[in-house]
Amino acid sequence: MTALLSTPVTRLQALALAAALSVTSCSIATPSSPPDQPPATNPPRVAQPNSGAGSSVSVATAASVAAGDWTTAIRQVAAQTRPSVVQITNQQVSVDRFSGNSIQVPAGVGSGVIYDAQGHILTNNHVVTGAQGLQVSLTDGRTFDAKLVGADAQTDLAVVQIQGDSLPVARLGDSAAMQVGDWVVAIGNALALPGGPTVTSGVVSALGRTVQEPGDPTTGSGAGPFLFDAIQTDAAINPGNSGGPLMDLDGEVVGINTLVAGQAEPGVPAQGIGFAIAINTAKPIADQLVASGKVSHPFIGIGFAPLNPGIAAQLGVAQNLKGIAVAQVVPNSPAARAGIQTRDVITQVDGQALNDESSLPKALNAHKPGDTVQMSLNRRGQTQTVSVTLGEAPS
Repeated sequence: MTALLSTPVTRLQALALAAALSVTSCSIATPSSPPDQPPATNPPRVAQPNSGAGSSVSVATAASVAAGDWTTAIRQVAAQTRPSVVQITNQQVSVDRFSGNSIQVPAGVGSGVIYDAQGHILTNNHVVTGAQGLQVSLTDGRTFDAKLVGADAQTDLAVVQIQGDSLPVARLGDSAAMQVGDWVVAIGNALALPGGPTVTSGVVSALGRTVQEPGDPTTGSGAGPFLFDAIQTDAAINPGNSGGPLMDLDGEVVGINTLVAGQAEPGVPAQGIGFAIAINTAKPIADQLVASGKVSHPFIGIGFAPLNPGIAAQLGVAQNLKGIAVAQVVPNSPAARAGIQTRDVITQVDGQALNDESSLPKALNAHKPGDTVQMSLNRRGQTQTVSVTLGEAPS
């Protein structure tokens, strides 16, 4: 979110799904404003009740749902979680056209969620990219200058921090417990509309999605990183929602809203397809960012694709085989040193079956560089096991 573009900004890129969808990251880039005029997307804030000193937001929704009362479930999630959802304004240096002096002006707006009493806020990397200053606004009317603790472009996650008293804190849930059809609530600063975060609701449409982020038009990059194990939802997600939480009906954060599908093909808009980074993916990244300011990703050095009947036929393996087809092996990489070859099919990591495209990254991310994993391979119908010592992914 580094470009100074008109609101809303659209960044479209082919999506790695069966249907070639295009996706849009849900932050807002704002035009640089003359210093004598307020930016169009820096809205006034509306005071909201404070949740209490450093306490986790607790909700009574689970009991009401268990009792069969759905009439106020989403209302309760919104009322008790909304105060912990913040607006993050990305400020960048511009030149005052009258004085010629350098000043900070809003360059974009996104969302974030306070997740601990120390004021740590989880958001997307693309919300804070290029920021020379960060301003965080709460629903109770308070505004803070924020510090960037760390950011990770590979997972599109970042942590910023504010210092304040009685900060409302959201509870983090367990995204592994989510099932398709579960109700979810998305909260964020959609379009940076005045009056605080917008609340929308929907269901978990699918789990374990692999999506590719759009590239950055300011750098000319054609495509962004792949996000694995994403939650797909039909809850409305709009520019400005990036970094905001996806909540379950227990009032716990189960995802970080990140992308929406823009179009299925040119001229054919996609509807009701948004993606959130699963909180079980995001929390370990946040922990590393808080601990060291950076993330160390394991690396094996292959390009791969999920095995399907067409690829299986080309490789001469069983049609019902599940796994990851190796399309490329980086020279001198951990995979190359272990003897992995192109056209191999990796079926298991440490005995864990690889059933979809997200399975391999999930299995590897449970380890750190330097760890050794056992990989089961199918090579032209023959099974073998190799030991791979993980390297560290280049930054």
